Amino acid sequence: MNIGFAPFLPWPVLAALAVLTLAIAALAIYRRLRGGWIRALAGIALLAALANPVLMQEDRDQLSTIVPVVVDRSLSQQTPERTKMTDEALAMLKDRLAQFPRIEPRIVEFRDPAESESPSTRLFSALSSSIADVPPARIGGAIFLSDGQIHDIPGVNQQLGFDAPVHGLITGKPDEFDRRIEIVRAPRFGIVNDEQQLVFRVVDDGKSPGGTAAVTVKMNGDEIATLQATPGQDTPFSFKVPRAGNNVLEFAVAEVPGEVTGINNQTVQVIEGIRQNMRVLLVSGEPHAGERAWRNLLKSDASVDLVHFTILRPPDKQDGTPINELSLIAFPTRELFVDKINSFDLIIFDRYQDRQNVLPTIYYDYMAQYVENGGALLVAAGPEHAGGSSIALTPLASVLPAEPTGQMIEKAFYPRLSDQGKKHPVTRGLDGSETEPPHWGRWFRSVDVERPQGQTVMVGADSSPLLVLNRVGQGRVAMLLSDEGWLWARGFEGGGPHVSLYRRIAHWLLKEPSLEEEALTANAAGRTLQVTRQTIGNDPGPATIKTPSGKTDTLPLKQTQPGLYQAEKHMGEIGLYQIASGNLSTLVHIGAIDAPEFKAMISTTETLKPLAQKTKGLVTRVAGANGGVTVPQVLPVRGAVRVADGQRLTIRMTDETVLKGINTLPLFAGFAGLAALLFAFSATWWREGR
Repeated sequence: MNIGFAPFLPWPVLAALAVLTLAIAALAIYRRLRGGWIRALAGIALLAALANPVLMQEDRDQLSTIVPVVVDRSLSQQTPERTKMTDEALAMLKDRLAQFPRIEPRIVEFRDPAESESPSTRLFSALSSSIADVPPARIGGAIFLSDGQIHDIPGVNQQLGFDAPVHGLITGKPDEFDRRIEIVRAPRFGIVNDEQQLVFRVVDDGKSPGGTAAVTVKMNGDEIATLQATPGQDTPFSFKVPRAGNNVLEFAVAEVPGEVTGINNQTVQVIEGIRQNMRVLLVSGEPHAGERAWRNLLKSDASVDLVHFTILRPPDKQDGTPINELSLIAFPTRELFVDKINSFDLIIFDRYQDRQNVLPTIYYDYMAQYVENGGALLVAAGPEHAGGSSIALTPLASVLPAEPTGQMIEKAFYPRLSDQGKKHPVTRGLDGSETEPPHWGRWFRSVDVERPQGQTVMVGADSSPLLVLNRVGQGRVAMLLSDEGWLWARGFEGGGPHVSLYRRIAHWLLKEPSLEEEALTANAAGRTLQVTRQTIGNDPGPATIKTPSGKTDTLPLKQTQPGLYQAEKHMGEIGLYQIASGNLSTLVHIGAIDAPEFKAMISTTETLKPLAQKTKGLVTRVAGANGGVTVPQVLPVRGAVRVADGQRLTIRMTDETVLKGINTLPLFAGFAGLAALLFAFSATWWREGR
């Protein structure tokens, strides 16, 4: 309640009148005029009436005290035991706070951002956002319901934005234990078949059970080693990168009974395999227009070490030229096909024929063994392949996928993709193949063969086989049954995609993962899983996803190109996923491998204690001695909290109010004011009348 003024005249006028009144009253009193004091009082009463004093009374309501409750729903809190503890403790805390009508709890549930690749528990950021619209004086305290693994706790000297206790209600048990595995050092790239070294570490958080830990190592899904590692010590591991492209190296440590979670018992390292200079042996049976196309293609690639021989003078050629006048190099058959055959990644026979004494028969058997043991052979055949000196009549025939009939098909044709070729990654989507006829130049002859083995991915005239791919033992063989690919290289009738075709054939022979007929790959873009399935068969159906927590889900695949099925899905969990389709499986890690959320999973009261001690708060576990959940009582306190209570959650109650309205009463209005003025002037008249 207070007094205000609503003057009838401006204040300067009232001030002038007040000065004049005081001067007259002072003069009258000084001269001792009759009624001087009474006249002064009458003047003051008149001035007061003109100033119009008003008695004002404010109508206010007490504001509630805001108590933010930040509930941790991060990934480290997703174990069944902690989820149950959190739910029960939150329900009990709501009941405790509901006992005080002037306390208004503000529940804030923190979950990992959906797109975060490296999730972390940022509860104080969530707290700041939740109270941004609340004056600091109204906040009575902050309560965190968490496992204590909080990654944005401010320092004790940092400002929180309010002056009230900070409390921590910690889930989990005090004697928890968790075992995890992490990569310490690892290469990002590795030369194929060269030895690489990686260092990993098994870490025990909490009370370690001691002893050694069994670690299983897998490369691209296949187990390659089992190791014994001492927790807390770096363990080196040597391995070889088996192939070019992505290689997934997986480490899994055996779970220990009673540990918090097994979600961090696995880790992966993706290593990009780089093929060292590819050694290619190109043997041309005779000079012809097509050998330059092969040579130019192979020499244009800096990663290819090319050894090229052209048989210019076969042993059966006798023209009388003396040997000492010839400048030709003798064909080093033994060195190439016996001593160093296994040093070549790829052997190409370009229009080669078995002429007498060029290669002994036993050497063809060596080449067949080379293929069966994992080598790669490409045969680019011409008319010689249909003749009596064809290599199909040697022991090499055991690995060749197509047997010639002895006839040539001599007619113009457009090379076309077969039904399998439209799906096969070697030929799928070749530039110009989408139209009919294909948008490329014609060829004019091909070798007629019996029904071939393997996959016929390109056909020639009358749908005869043109490009045949086949697997033999551990190796691969490709046969191009025409020698006129050079027409595309020369731009005849617009040319054709000879570079991409030849390169794909070579990389398929070298077992490039992206060119496998049946392949399943998975990649991660943030928290989005991308699955690609290649097949030359029918629809493979949905893929099966096994999440890090062990749940199984299905992912429908949609055909985007012939033989190519893809799908994407946003994943909620961070960790190692196993994707399966038919008898194929692959691994992919969603999110950061070293995400803070999984580096420490055991609950702790130590992280919040310094801040709680400074703000006179309480940090305690919600797990009671009997195994049940218990939450401390709430203690409302007036004014600043001076001493922490070790058993209760202290809440500083606010004194803030809200103004609802103002009641006013003019003091000189109505009969009371009129009576006061009449009394003053009547007294003046009475005094002068005596």
